[in-house]
Amino acid sequence: MIISIPLIAILALVAWIAYRHMGLRLWHAVVCIILGFLLAATGAAPNINEVIAAITYWFGHWFGGGR
Repeated sequence: MIISIPLIAILALVAWIAYRHMGLRLWHAVVCIILGFLLAATGAAPNINEVIAAITYWFGHWFGGGR
Protein backbone atom coordinates (compact mmCIF):
# COMPACT_ATOMS: atom_id res chain seq x y z
CA MET A 1 0.00 0.00 0.00
CA ILE A 2 1.27 3.41 -0.94
CA ILE A 3 0.42 6.30 1.37
CA SER A 4 0.19 9.52 -0.57
CA ILE A 5 1.76 12.80 0.42
CA PRO A 6 -1.66 14.51 0.82
CA LEU A 7 -2.73 11.88 3.36
CA ILE A 8 0.45 12.44 5.35
CA ALA A 9 -0.07 16.20 5.13
CA ILE A 10 -3.67 15.90 6.37
CA LEU A 11 -2.60 13.70 9.28
CA ALA A 12 0.20 16.13 10.14
CA LEU A 13 -2.31 19.01 10.08
CA VAL A 14 -4.67 17.10 12.39
CA ALA A 15 -1.77 16.40 14.76
CA TRP A 16 -0.77 20.08 14.72
CA ILE A 17 -4.35 21.19 15.44
CA ALA A 18 -4.57 18.67 18.28
CA TYR A 19 -1.27 19.94 19.67
CA ARG A 20 -2.22 23.59 19.30
CA HIS A 21 -5.89 23.63 20.28
CA MET A 22 -6.83 20.36 21.98
CA GLY A 23 -4.14 20.06 24.61
CA LEU A 24 -2.04 17.37 22.96
CA ARG A 25 1.30 17.41 24.67
CA LEU A 26 4.52 16.82 22.82
CA TRP A 27 5.24 13.66 24.79
CA HIS A 28 1.82 12.27 23.77
CA ALA A 29 2.81 12.69 20.12
CA VAL A 30 6.22 11.09 20.74
CA VAL A 31 4.58 8.08 22.42
CA CYS A 32 2.19 7.70 19.47
CA ILE A 33 5.05 7.86 16.97
CA ILE A 34 7.06 5.26 18.88
CA LEU A 35 3.97 3.04 19.12
CA GLY A 36 3.51 3.33 15.36
CA PHE A 37 7.07 2.26 14.67
CA LEU A 38 6.77 -0.65 17.09
CA LEU A 39 3.47 -1.79 15.57
CA ALA A 40 5.04 -1.68 12.12
CA ALA A 41 7.55 -4.30 13.28
CA THR A 42 4.90 -6.75 14.57
CA GLY A 43 2.70 -9.31 12.92
CA ALA A 44 -0.19 -6.84 13.15
CA ALA A 45 1.37 -4.60 10.47
CA PRO A 46 -0.32 -6.33 7.49
CA ASN A 47 -3.73 -6.08 9.18
CA ILE A 48 -3.17 -2.42 9.99
CA ASN A 49 -2.15 -1.78 6.37
CA GLU A 50 -5.31 -3.52 5.13
CA VAL A 51 -7.52 -1.42 7.40
CA ILE A 52 -5.82 1.82 6.31
CA ALA A 53 -6.10 0.77 2.66
CA ALA A 54 -9.81 0.03 3.08
CA ILE A 55 -10.41 3.38 4.78
CA THR A 56 -8.52 5.34 2.11
CA TYR A 57 -10.34 3.38 -0.63
CA TRP A 58 -13.68 4.19 0.99
CA PHE A 59 -12.80 7.89 1.32
CA GLY A 60 -11.59 7.92 -2.27
CA HIS A 61 -14.89 6.60 -3.53
CA TRP A 62 -16.97 8.65 -1.11
CA PHE A 63 -15.31 11.99 -1.86
CA GLY A 64 -14.05 11.19 -5.34
CA GLY A 65 -17.47 10.43 -6.74
CA GLY A 66 -16.86 6.69 -7.26
CA ARG A 67 -14.17 7.10 -9.86
